[in-house]
Amino acid sequence: MNSSEFRRRGKEMVDFVADYLEGIEGRQVYPDVEPGYLRPLIPTTAPEEPDTFEDILNDVEKIIMPGVTHWHNPYFFAYFPTANSYPALLADILCGAIGCIGFSWAASPACTELETVMMDWLGKMLKLPEAFLAGQVGEGGGVIQGSASEATLVALLAARTKVVRRLQAASPGLTQGAIMEKLVAYSSDQAHSSVERAGLIGGVKIKAIPSDGKFAMRASALQEALERDKAEGLIPFFVVATLGTTSCCSFDNLLEVGPICTKEDVWLHIDAAYAGSSFICPEFRHLLNGVEFADSFNFNPHKWLLVNFDCSAMWVKKRTDLIGAFKLDPLYLKHGHQDSGLITDYRHWQLPLGRRFRSLKMWFVFRMYGVKGLQAYIRKHVRLAHEFEHLVHQDPRFEICAEVTLGLVCFRLKGSNKLNEDLLERINSAKKIHLVPCHLRDKFVLRLAICARTVESAHVRQAWKHIQQLATDVLRAEKD
Repeated sequence: MNSSEFRRRGKEMVDFVADYLEGIEGRQVYPDVEPGYLRPLIPTTAPEEPDTFEDILNDVEKIIMPGVTHWHNPYFFAYFPTANSYPALLADILCGAIGCIGFSWAASPACTELETVMMDWLGKMLKLPEAFLAGQVGEGGGVIQGSASEATLVALLAARTKVVRRLQAASPGLTQGAIMEKLVAYSSDQAHSSVERAGLIGGVKIKAIPSDGKFAMRASALQEALERDKAEGLIPFFVVATLGTTSCCSFDNLLEVGPICTKEDVWLHIDAAYAGSSFICPEFRHLLNGVEFADSFNFNPHKWLLVNFDCSAMWVKKRTDLIGAFKLDPLYLKHGHQDSGLITDYRHWQLPLGRRFRSLKMWFVFRMYGVKGLQAYIRKHVRLAHEFEHLVHQDPRFEICAEVTLGLVCFRLKGSNKLNEDLLERINSAKKIHLVPCHLRDKFVLRLAICARTVESAHVRQAWKHIQQLATDVLRAEKD
């Protein structure tokens, strides 16, 4: 493919993508395929001779699309949103064209410097404390990670390195192994499974702190666990506070948990993967109160801020804590400006070496929507969630299971778990809408998250009408 054909095919692909997104509501939200459907549809080996672009595009529709779950269909209400916008798509084209591997400033100065500035822009949109911003002379700063899971792991490994070095400095005879076996980290029992996974990878114990009646981690329960573990000779070193849990969008109490972490000299990491985007709205910023106690903070613009995956924003108060954990400097990666103090090499802030020019997506989206446009988008989703909550309240057969704060509604039929399992089975088998469940204590609960950029009140109302009809069928079947 030469540049002339690329121009032609590129325009065709843009038309294909625009047609797909414009017509996505007409596609079945969840596919009909069974596991292994695709292998028989494609050859067992790559072609010896080139295929035509027309054949490839035809096969996208014939082979790929039947197996796609359409996350941007306005009837997709599962998990949490994943961002999608035209400016971000255009930026991704440019990112692919530039094709730099931005592991250091020298590898592509603009790639490094734009990321630093965009993370400051975003930090200011959230009104983060100055300590988290790079600025001209700051000790903190932001970095784009691949996911919130990655950010939690990076924070845990940095905290682990920091405490091991501190204890070895105080007691030079202590081995890393002797310290590691005593390290213990904490999170709420509502925290995402990625926190537990970070502990597995990092080789440290993770303990779940029982949440309160609103599914939040509170000071008393955390303090009790810390005192108990210290009495047993363990070394608390890391706490993950979640703002907007996956199950029900509950919020750990930062203003209580934060001071304990400061007093105990324990690294506090905040995971706000979904909810963090809402903090750009003044009316939701209070949900972030207490961030000043944190050592690191993370959320995913690729969930709810119209920046396509992957773009997970992470800030640290002291970037030397991160760099100190991961820095290796082979000669082939060194360059003349790395010790100037004016720039950073992001390879020291992350697990991989290579990294894409992801900040282009932020730059395009922030400029083409503006802060006010992004705020309006968040507010619309929250408004639609409250509309669905209101509809649920009007049907006495149903109950709301957790406070509706942002764009997630947890609800269920009053009755047994089996009843609700049957309802969800009918909903997802019908494939008109798509939901996923959660457990809240011993209750099986349905989650409806406002996800698509194009979702409107009519979609929410139609989804509720569909759920009500299937609920009637389930209740009738239970009586028979």
